[in-house]
Amino acid sequence: MAESSVNTDAPVLVSVEAVSKRFVIRKDNSLKERVVNAGRGKKHKEDFWALRDVSLEIKAGTTIGLIGHNGSGKSTLLKVIGGIIDPTSGRVMRRGRMAALLELGAGFHPDLSGRENVYLNAAILGLSREQTDERFDDILAFSGISDFIDTQVKFYSSGMYVRLAFAVAVHTDPDILLVDEVLAVGDEAFQRKCMDRIKEFQEEGRTIILVTHSLGTVVELCDSAVVLNRGEVVYTGDSRKAVAAFRDLLEERRLAEIEDEEARHAEQQKPITHEPFYSVRTTSVSNNSADPGTVRLGDDLIITMDFEVDQVIDDWVCAVQIDDSRGHAAAGTKTAILDVELAPLQGKRRVGFIFKNCNFGDGKYFVNVSILNRAGQHLFDRPQASSFNSETPIPAGGAMYLESEFFGER
Repeated sequence: MAESSVNTDAPVLVSVEAVSKRFVIRKDNSLKERVVNAGRGKKHKEDFWALRDVSLEIKAGTTIGLIGHNGSGKSTLLKVIGGIIDPTSGRVMRRGRMAALLELGAGFHPDLSGRENVYLNAAILGLSREQTDERFDDILAFSGISDFIDTQVKFYSSGMYVRLAFAVAVHTDPDILLVDEVLAVGDEAFQRKCMDRIKEFQEEGRTIILVTHSLGTVVELCDSAVVLNRGEVVYTGDSRKAVAAFRDLLEERRLAEIEDEEARHAEQQKPITHEPFYSVRTTSVSNNSADPGTVRLGDDLIITMDFEVDQVIDDWVCAVQIDDSRGHAAAGTKTAILDVELAPLQGKRRVGFIFKNCNFGDGKYFVNVSILNRAGQHLFDRPQASSFNSETPIPAGGAMYLESEFFGER
């Protein structure tokens, strides 16, 4: 993670004061319906508030991440900060030159060549023609698309769009760089190149506002982060804590969706069924009574499962697998490999596992529960039956944490 070197006395470059943004969603499906429904009141349109009373200050030299699920308002907020759209209420104050990478191809004219669009985009970002002339070779070299620079950009791939747009933006010497999810479009080599340039900007004391779904990038690059939910700020502060708060929010949303799905299934379920009925409630806690929802280095993780079945399962195996937030397996076990013989499963039963002396890496982890027969066939699966957070003593990547030391010349 980027070390926090925020100067508390640094000037505020962006101030967002009680900003709200409303969009009107029309329910007309065609131009004909829109004409017919004209003047018939509000029943054919609906207000959607993308932002509600958002306030924040961004100081010079900081890197801040905007995170949230799809539709939470983060891209809208970035556009309001960049002056692309005006807020419905509230105000935004800005200082310094600003460069924005908000949408694929934004600022480019499809019928102009790449070369012509470089000059057009640079002019939009405040460079004179003479300044663009001086920097054109560097822009072209960074983009890596010199063979296509005189081709109309409407024939460019999405990756070529991003390469050229990013190359122009970072060569305008911006005080503030706004970056939306567009960097995910480029190939891995170009993404690394962009990240290296962003880190150079950080070292030079520039201000960066970043929207991304890559939570690892937020932890690595950002001094702080803002979590948005339904257009409102629900957390602002340390990037690691912001990511944990966002993952908790996603988990709450996932559990609510599961409950809704189970309720719909219960309403539609036939009174008589020949399939076995399984139900499981799973909890995951650490042996740290002060904060049982968080597993830290050396804690024991206790996974408790309450099963309920309507048929007798004579020969069964209980298994759990712990996945990280990307779905990669971090740990797992089952009664068969622990040489545990289980009594027949009937009615209600509580069982559990203890993972001792844990060393999970930072992040949220999910517990998947399965019932298998002795042949290894899955009789029942409950993906993401429960979850827990893990915190390490110092920031570290990966699904596990290992204490490390350096040796050699210093």
